[in-house]
Amino acid sequence: MVQNNFFNISLIIISGLSTSLKIFIITLIFSIPLGTIIALFKDSKNVIISTLIKIYILLIRGTPMILQIIFVYFAPYYLFKITYDRFTAIIIAFVINYAAYFSEIFRSGLSSIPNGQYEASYTLGLNKFQTFVLIILPQVIKKILPASSNEVISLIKTTSLAQIIGISEMFSLAQKQSSYNFSILPLIIAGGYYLILVFIISIIFNKFENKLKYYKF
Repeated sequence: MVQNNFFNISLIIISGLSTSLKIFIITLIFSIPLGTIIALFKDSKNVIISTLIKIYILLIRGTPMILQIIFVYFAPYYLFKITYDRFTAIIIAFVINYAAYFSEIFRSGLSSIPNGQYEASYTLGLNKFQTFVLIILPQVIKKILPASSNEVISLIKTTSLAQIIGISEMFSLAQKQSSYNFSILPLIIAGGYYLILVFIISIIFNKFENKLKYYKF
């Protein structure tokens, strides 16, 4: 009986895993490129652009993500009478949030590369694009991997906040099952799934770090 109950609860909770993974994957696909662009423009010589980016990062880092999700979902209706589905809202909120954090990670990585690296590359006859792709980028990636892995791990756990606007992701289903069964077991099962996902992500990042070990600093 206990085994059947465990199996049934696991199936129900895992049905929300696909939603959690969709939020996770789509957020990464959009937030990493956006974060890279923001990092490159933050120190722009154009005062207006750099100031706007600094204000954006300040707002994102200075306010709770729950507030950002609620604002993204409800503000368009109250301000412009525009409505859109919950999943789109959660993706927009997550991308805006994580792009800001990734941008700071990428910017710190870029700023850590000595100017001599660029000068030496130009001396060898490489243009700016070749210098960035062949010389600078591999070093930046190695430097930002630990911080990036923390953000990615944080993202997979933060997907649980999608329930704030009524999205049935993995943790929200676990909470419902916990209330329905008067048991903490569903929450423990959900915690186990998160732990497995974090373990897989950690292995992937460790493999990337091992591949870049030939870059010594």
